[in-house]
Amino acid sequence: MSGLHFDFRESATRASIISQLGKRLEELGIEDDSEERVARAGVPAVHHHDYREVLATIDALEGVSGKVRSDMRGIYGILSRAEAQAHGVAAGQEHFHEVGNAVGIEGVLRVCLMMETAHPSRITATPVQVGLGTVRCAHGELAIPAPATAAILAQGIPVHPLRLEGELCTPSSAAMILHFVDGFEEGATCG
Repeated sequence: MSGLHFDFRESATRASIISQLGKRLEELGIEDDSEERVARAGVPAVHHHDYREVLATIDALEGVSGKVRSDMRGIYGILSRAEAQAHGVAAGQEHFHEVGNAVGIEGVLRVCLMMETAHPSRITATPVQVGLGTVRCAHGELAIPAPATAAILAQGIPVHPLRLEGELCTPSSAAMILHFVDGFEEGATCG
């Protein structure tokens, strides 16, 4: 399979990643059954408070390949380190809020399943739109990008210089971008 290029200039949310992957699968003539596969995988409808709990859920997923499990572990490892850094605690002592709920885990699973199906040889992306303003979350109202997102962006993800209103890159989407993208367009500064 050929390369895959993401355009994150307007949005780098999970929905944007899924939409662009869906279009790519359609171009390749591949049916996207990821939504059904996520439902069959059996992510429990509970809140996972830390990395250990998420790993146990990943290990228990039904009908999921070793590659998808490995990608999910990698993404949640990035999230674990970023959350620990954002809260000033040791890795493994972090507490997941939004990224630990069932919807968040299902979103990461869906992207990993779609990536496995698309099987790109190389993944590139534009600089990432992080957004502008504030976001309300479990820790109250925070400036965008939220601290965990900023910690992930600082690991080498270029940020689009023109910022649009709203939270357009979340910790989970930033972690997926860091995990999957092999290279970015030139000329942008990193998070």
